[in-house]
Amino acid sequence: MAGVAIASCATPAARVAEYSARHHFQPLLLSGGDFTHVAYFKPTDRAGAVLHVYLEHDGLAWIDSDKVSPDPTPRRTLMLKAMAQDSTASLYLGRPCYFGRHSDAGCGPQLWTHQRYSDTVVSAMANALKRFLSDYGETQLIFFGYSGGGTLAMLLAERFSQTQAVITVAGNLDIAAWAKYHDYSPLEGSLNPAQRQSLPAAVRQYHYVGGRDTNVPPLLTESIAILPMGSVIKLPEFDHVCCWQAWWPDLLRNRESHRVAN
Repeated sequence: MAGVAIASCATPAARVAEYSARHHFQPLLLSGGDFTHVAYFKPTDRAGAVLHVYLEHDGLAWIDSDKVSPDPTPRRTLMLKAMAQDSTASLYLGRPCYFGRHSDAGCGPQLWTHQRYSDTVVSAMANALKRFLSDYGETQLIFFGYSGGGTLAMLLAERFSQTQAVITVAGNLDIAAWAKYHDYSPLEGSLNPAQRQSLPAAVRQYHYVGGRDTNVPPLLTESIAILPMGSVIKLPEFDHVCCWQAWWPDLLRNRESHRVAN
């Protein structure tokens, strides 16, 4: 019982660290300029010049409709668990102020609420990834993003000439339409993938949506005009949470048929 009590009292960041240790991920602290980013690297013996970059959802930005969370670290880590199923070298890249860094200098609620996709956040993450690549070596990149991580996958992909593909699941790719759909206040200060210049045609895009997703309904993704070179793939029985993690091995197995080279 004591062990159960200790586990239940662990912070979200500690639970992520414990899970990563059990799966032999390498913990990293990467400089993003003004911020320090927590990241986890999964090396493999498999030959190849591709790095998979995993980007988690927004986490706990709000406790309720009028109370901001003091620590945005995700309580559910779908992308961390997805990475555990991946045989390609992979990096789980944290956002500024997440995974126990919420008290760092420069951190504040704006960075995980209205400005969660701001240039400040995206630039810091891009710098952190560049720092990793400076040690890891030149490689092609495939970005994987879930929910708000899909937003960041699109925004980061445009900053790296090495980007080969972007794969999102339940991704929020038009944040203005999403806020309007839910009658939320606009995410002032955030960048909107739907209003950015299209990614180069050579960058393949695969955007998976759940037919039962009420958080990011399929219509919000299917209507985006910036995806002429992308594919929107609907899984009718999926919602925003179910059943992406269990299905992940299928996505990875189907990379070749979807022409996402490895």
